[in-house]
Amino acid sequence: MRARRADAVLTEIVRNGVLAVTEEMKTNLMRTAYNMIIYEALDFTVGLYTAEGETVSIGIGLPSFIRGMANTIKSKLARYGREGIEPGDILVTNDAYTTGSHLYHFTFSMPIFHRGKLSGFACCMAHWTDVGGVLGGVTTDIFAEGLQIPILKYARRGVVNQDLLDIIRMNVRIPERATGDLRAQITAVKTGERRFLELLERYGRDEVLDAIRNIMDQSEAAARARTRTIPDGVYEAESFMDDDGVDIGKPVPIKVRVVKKADEMTIDLSQVSAQVRGFYNSGATTGYSCAQVAYKCLTSPSDYPINEGSFRSLKVVLPAGTVVSAVKPAAMRWWMTFPMTVVDTLFKAMEQAVPERTIGAHHADLCVALINGISPKDGRFFLAGIGPLGGGFGAKMSEDGVSATVCMNDGDTHNHPIEQMEAKYPLLFERHALREDSGGAGRNRGGLGTEQVVQARSPININVQVDRVHCRPWGLAGGGAGAGNQVALRIGGKEITDLPNAKVLMKRLNAGDAITVRAGGGGGFGPAHERDPERVAEDVREGYVSLAAAAESYGVVIDERTLEVDRAATNERRRGK
Repeated sequence: MRARRADAVLTEIVRNGVLAVTEEMKTNLMRTAYNMIIYEALDFTVGLYTAEGETVSIGIGLPSFIRGMANTIKSKLARYGREGIEPGDILVTNDAYTTGSHLYHFTFSMPIFHRGKLSGFACCMAHWTDVGGVLGGVTTDIFAEGLQIPILKYARRGVVNQDLLDIIRMNVRIPERATGDLRAQITAVKTGERRFLELLERYGRDEVLDAIRNIMDQSEAAARARTRTIPDGVYEAESFMDDDGVDIGKPVPIKVRVVKKADEMTIDLSQVSAQVRGFYNSGATTGYSCAQVAYKCLTSPSDYPINEGSFRSLKVVLPAGTVVSAVKPAAMRWWMTFPMTVVDTLFKAMEQAVPERTIGAHHADLCVALINGISPKDGRFFLAGIGPLGGGFGAKMSEDGVSATVCMNDGDTHNHPIEQMEAKYPLLFERHALREDSGGAGRNRGGLGTEQVVQARSPININVQVDRVHCRPWGLAGGGAGAGNQVALRIGGKEITDLPNAKVLMKRLNAGDAITVRAGGGGGFGPAHERDPERVAEDVREGYVSLAAAAESYGVVIDERTLEVDRAATNERRRGK
């Protein structure tokens, strides 16, 4: 075995250096993008990779792309081979079965050559607002969902493939915005190339690459050590999704199995539902990401940068053809929803082994309403999304769940600022507030969901694909379930609340009509009657818990006038429980 050239000091310099590179890539993308979903919502991921496609560092963004971009680079290497990739090349694809997600995710990768040697890749995945395809309804195959770009060279030795660019412009509805975001992604990968080359020049190519190997080895050692502290055993759990948008009311089963032995863990997703007819499928890289996200949270949540070493002790069983390993031509447009519940269910399984490291279920949905129409300002077609709406995360053994936070799949994603939405589109936001009583009751309470009421100021079309209405976010260790997600409409002044689920497809809203989207709360942790009455009283004073719920769910009687705990009545009520 060759002696390493990177000592502990250089290893830490490189550790922070690659983090800085990916953060600068992220910043430059945000500053140059054209669409709010990138520069405000931050629906993108950037990263650095080895010459073999192994993850070196991912900019904080979408957790589900821990695996997706690495797999995409490896697929590009398989397509061209190392000998077929040259300095100045930029490779692109939006193939859903390669990235594991939907066609809206364009992924650009740039090889990094140092003095003629391939030394790594800079990569950027970002969400485009439109790639063609049908606008509304539930798609049932990939061909209805838009333009598919196989693995190609967007640029060859620095020369842009104009034919490819022309094809993209021809197939999207607002080409100037799509190409603006494309150029922003190119800026991001070129930033990664430039800054990583500066590291190699300053400290030496072999030394930096050795430091990266050190980082990965350290991450592996930390993950294995933490895994050994989990009791050996087999842990199982199950849950379900409401439906696939086609077979309304037919639950989609989610079942997981975890085998822990010594310093390794195997996550078995073979009993997750087969791929469905509706557009909630995702590719195998997303199935692997589900396992990696859960494993990272359980073993090394604060170990940065996120890199390949953290997952060497994880094995994943994932046959082709499930909802998180779908095969062509499965529809993938709303790929992100089901995987979040898979991760929730993995935490549910591990509560049997390490309750102190797990968390109650969360609202597990972006709670987005897609809109389109003709702008009354300039008569031009527009596309936009209301949300993502923050909901409640589950409580942990040590603390309450966080409130009004975007779902797990999208990690660092933000919602669109209301002021920008009202300025750009014919919308009026009537209400955006926390949902009282939405957090699951428990010794530690689940986080609260939010409610948003949005009025159309001119005719618009809306599409809503929300799930987890009927599968409410469960609690752990005796904690109660949080409120489920909900959608309601106000049409011609009449409230419509009796929808069979939260999927509203190509509904026309006229001026004055409105949509209400309610994100669910998180599950509680521990029995609710063990919660300190003073904490319940504070929740009531803050508007998080109603007087009725305080008494019914927590057994705490609060004086309606003073909002103080009635100790005698509380003791009596809790004795009765």
